Amino acid sequence: MVLGCTSSAGKSLLVTALARWFHREGVDVVPFKAQNMSNNARVVDGGEIGVAQWLQASAARLEPHVAMNPVLLKPEADTRSQVIVRGKVRHDLSALPWRERGQHLWPVAAQSFDELRASHELVLIEGAGSPAEINLDDFVNNRVIVHADAAALLVADIDRGGAFAHLFGTWSLVPDPTRDRLRAFVLNKFRGDAALLEPGPTKLTDLTGMAALGVVPMLAHELPDEEGATVRALAPEGAQHVAVVRMPFGSNLDEFHLFAHAAHVRFVTRPADLDGVDLVVLPGSKHVAADLAWLRREGFDRAIRDARLRGARVMGICGGAMMLGARIHDPLIVEGAADGLDILRLETTMDPKKITRRTTVEFGNLPDEWRLLEGRTAVGYEIRNGRVIAHGCATSDTRVWADGGVLATTVHGLLEDPEVLDALVGVRPPPVLDATFDALADAVDEHLDTDRLWAMVRR
Repeated sequence: MVLGCTSSAGKSLLVTALARWFHREGVDVVPFKAQNMSNNARVVDGGEIGVAQWLQASAARLEPHVAMNPVLLKPEADTRSQVIVRGKVRHDLSALPWRERGQHLWPVAAQSFDELRASHELVLIEGAGSPAEINLDDFVNNRVIVHADAAALLVADIDRGGAFAHLFGTWSLVPDPTRDRLRAFVLNKFRGDAALLEPGPTKLTDLTGMAALGVVPMLAHELPDEEGATVRALAPEGAQHVAVVRMPFGSNLDEFHLFAHAAHVRFVTRPADLDGVDLVVLPGSKHVAADLAWLRREGFDRAIRDARLRGARVMGICGGAMMLGARIHDPLIVEGAADGLDILRLETTMDPKKITRRTTVEFGNLPDEWRLLEGRTAVGYEIRNGRVIAHGCATSDTRVWADGGVLATTVHGLLEDPEVLDALVGVRPPPVLDATFDALADAVDEHLDTDRLWAMVRR
């Protein structure tokens, strides 16, 4: 089990690296995270899971499944989250206070873990946040590690500073059954000469009994961050400029990870940042009405229209597509009704039943501004409550609409297709994820004590 001293310590990255490393070693390995919190999700067999477990399954060369992330929390406000259980929305659990959910979620998490353990040689378990959150009844870390009787390693982000204190403090505060299973620690995101760390690792081993598994440097990689608003690549010289509006409840932002290899992509939070761009993208949204209110409050409604008058194209994806329409109706109060930006003749009605499916889009019958997309087919996925009806827009597919330089689609993932990007901005980037998985596995070989890793899984 990979536990972290803090959020963003590197748990997801390390599990992804280990998934590919063990797979290359011939192990039938599968990822598992009992509960994740993210608005970035992927459609898999059975519904939706967090993107981190989708990536980890891909690293292990497995078909992702809802058992790998049986509970997903998708924030809809500062104090409210939608609860997804084995891929499906549970409105009853979403309405419960936070502290009352655990007793209902634990049986599902345990059952899912048992299912994976029975069908694979090795389960790589990712913790959530920190196992030392002593104010919470923590089933995601401390209950899972006991149920699985797992050996664990503890990861600290040394780039934050105070890594040895984080490690010792976490070791000190976790329950005894967790402490007894902490076998090793990893110092992650290190910059500089690792020899200068001594005698810190040795002293920490003396104090805790945890072995020093290794020091992982600040790695250059192409994985999207769990919240997705990340640009890691440098676009080719002369490439187009793309602005993705970073809304408070923006979702599925990880789908832009390849776009930055084809265009100068930036996530923007100010209307002035739309100046000079060739394409404006409104991404998905977990709360369309709230994000529409934010767009108006910040002045993006006027800025998008001005960008369009300057010749920029505008694209809306899922929630962003709904925002480009005239009206969002919500008679059953799923998210809330709102007036759209009224740039396309679309109307949306929210439905409590969420659509989660993988799908294929065929582009055709589009205006000149999007003509290079015609005849292309792309695979994507849908995660939405809104049902969209178009009036007078060009389309050859019931989920893609366009009028002049404005295009909308309810399908995510199309911008991960190199051929679609080539048609959209004139650059066809190579796929990057599989090469990244191998590079991360190479980093395991180079920076971790792999003999000790084998000892942990063979105990």
